[in-house]
Parts: sequence; structure tokens; C-alpha cells
Amino acid sequence: MFSFFKSGADERPTDVKGIRYALLQFIKQELQKAEGGEGGNIKGLNLYINCQATDLTLYEAAVYTDEPELFKEEIQKIADDYALALPNNWALEVLFEQSIPPEAIPATNIDAAFFIKTSKHFIKQTATAYIEVLSGEGDQSQYKITSESGKINIGRDKKAQAADGFFRTNQIAFPSDSTNPGNKYVSRQHAHIEWDNDSAHFILYADEGGVPPRNKVKVRSEATEDMAKLHSTEIGHPLNEGDQIIIGESAVLQFSYQPLSA
Repeated sequence: MFSFFKSGADERPTDVKGIRYALLQFIKQELQKAEGGEGGNIKGLNLYINCQATDLTLYEAAVYTDEPELFKEEIQKIADDYALALPNNWALEVLFEQSIPPEAIPATNIDAAFFIKTSKHFIKQTATAYIEVLSGEGDQSQYKITSESGKINIGRDKKAQAADGFFRTNQIAFPSDSTNPGNKYVSRQHAHIEWDNDSAHFILYADEGGVPPRNKVKVRSEATEDMAKLHSTEIGHPLNEGDQIIIGESAVLQFSYQPLSA
């Protein structure tokens, strides 16, 4: 794997503790530039890691991949030492990427780059995902969506007339003339998906036809097997790899960042 970073003049750490120390010193150096109560403007911190495949397990251990809150706590200590006053809801994203955004600041002796997100200073994230119809009959068996797609409507029929008389286009459509029983309880305005740049996730929202007492929108996590029900049109649910979206009673979509089966 090609490494984005050149070896600096400083000695490169070769074990987990050394890499963790170097990462925290690098983050400290960048946060010092915002010293003195500037932290209130910070929405989040992005740490990009672009290491060789042979070093991946070392870097994963250095940032506590299995317990990410531990690394965030270490950064919080640094922020406290410099009176940075980070907001309570600040977010940390540790991203293992081959391509590092040009806005991110590279480290000199470790394979990492750092970016501080504020409301005026942010990196426009891009992503591509795939939706496969597992149950029910869509007008396509698979859909490709991107962070540039805007609002991606899900519902009955490609062109659907809402209660207010206006029509909307469903980019993911379940035809009403289908005999598939999964299509029966899909509403004209059931749900939609939007890209959220702050969290770098596609977010699923229920629409008017997909909240109680009407038909349902549920998400089953591939990772944890937990089931989430959407009860409001205002509160969305971030989609993760392998999540299954249940529309109505039995129409099922699967979300993935990888191309799905043909």
C-alpha cells in the first residue's frame, strides 16, 4: 500500500505505546493553536491514518479501535490542560484512509493527519453506497446512491401524489401494480435518505407515511442485531454497513458501502 506520508527527520515509533504517544503529541501541537477558550467553535476532530498494511494492527491498538472513547478521553485531557473548552457534544472521527483530504495537516514522523472541524471550516466528505431490495419488488433490484444525490425518497410508485395534491418522485420505488405482498404496506411518502457531512453518514428519516399510526420504518443493525424504530420525521437514524431497512410490514432494503450481488 502506498503511504501518503514521507518519513520525517524524527525517529518513527515502532510500537503501540510509541505510536499513541506520537499521535497525542501531534494532536496537542495542533490544538495548542486554538488555545484560550477557542474550543467552543470546534464541532469535531478528524484523525486520518494512512499506514502500511503491516502497521495497521499497531495503529488500531494505538487509538483503541475497540474502545474509541478511551482515545477521545486522552484528547479531552489535552484540551483541558490548554483551557480549550471543547463543547460537550464534540465528536472524534478516526478514519483509516488511503487518500487524505488536502485540508488535513500531516504529521512528520507518523502516518497520520489531523483536521479540526468548525462551522466555517469543514471538509466536504464524499461517499457512495448501495441499496439492494431483499424483500418486496422495487422498480430496480439495486440502487446506487452518493453523497451528492441529495434527498433520496423511498415510497410506493415512482411518481406519487401526496395528500396535499403535489407529486413527489421516489428514487427507490415499490410499484403499486406489483403482486408482491411486500409492496402492499409501502406508503407513497414512506421514508428518505440524506447524506450528513458532519457525521459522514447516510441518514434514514421516516416521512409522513412511515411513522405511527401509519406504516412503519425500522432498521436492523448487522453488527449488533439491534432493532431501531423511527417514530418521528425529525429524528434520523445513521446507516451502517449491512443494515437492513424494513419498510411497512415486509419490504426490506439492505444498505452497504460495497457493490451488492448481481
